[in-house]
Amino acid sequence: QVQLVESGGGLVQAGGSLRLSCVVSGRPDNSYRIGWFRQAPSGKEREFVGAINWGGTGEVYADSVKGRFTISRDNVKSTIYLQMNSLKPEDTAVYSCAARTTDTSAYAWWGQGTQVTVSS
Repeated sequence: QVQLVESGGGLVQAGGSLRLSCVVSGRPDNSYRIGWFRQAPSGKEREFVGAINWGGTGEVYADSVKGRFTISRDNVKSTIYLQMNSLKPEDTAVYSCAARTTDTSAYAWWGQGTQVTVSS
């Protein structure tokens, strides 16, 4: 079992950048996969953004963010980062990180989320 805490959200103008952090406690190991998700306002469904294995392999991204967002990790700090560049107003959402073990498909542990607002 792990715990996740996000930070780094805020207000940014279109074209700008933000870096979100997800601190993962509880001794994650290479059997874990960390994903980033977002949920836009107005009741839209939660959307997968990207994911990475704790060991640093297996990066995948949604088409909507590919080429603009990058996931990285710092195992010493037990942190997964989401670098977001060339932000667009449609990237406005609550961003959450989540964890699952690599032998399952469902993300079992979630952070509380951090708000990202991109102004036009």
